[in-house]
Amino acid sequence: MPLKIVQNFDGSFTLEAQAQETLFNLLTSVAFLNQICQQLRCEQVKFTELLFQPVPYSLTTTKGMPAEFEKYHESDEYAIVNVPPNFMFSAKIFKPSRLCAIYQKLGNEEFPK
Repeated sequence: MPLKIVQNFDGSFTLEAQAQETLFNLLTSVAFLNQICQQLRCEQVKFTELLFQPVPYSLTTTKGMPAEFEKYHESDEYAIVNVPPNFMFSAKIFKPSRLCAIYQKLGNEEFPK
């Protein structure tokens, strides 16, 4: 089966206000923030309110994300987290079917391993 290189993919989307509010509440819940901190081994994280739809690999999107978000992927000060499917369902977001959220790491002193 030959691979098909995607030349262009439109990753833009718009969330309804209520869906966005519900999703942001879930993404900033204390339990979820603590879970992210544990995984990242950092003291605190802050949701940047930046979301993007993962995109297929292409010549211009080699990291699976819109090019304007690659600076966060390359930075040690930020983390990209897949939005859990149950959060998407709770917020009644069905299109796009997947989203990623960007968090800023605060208190970057790592926990002991």
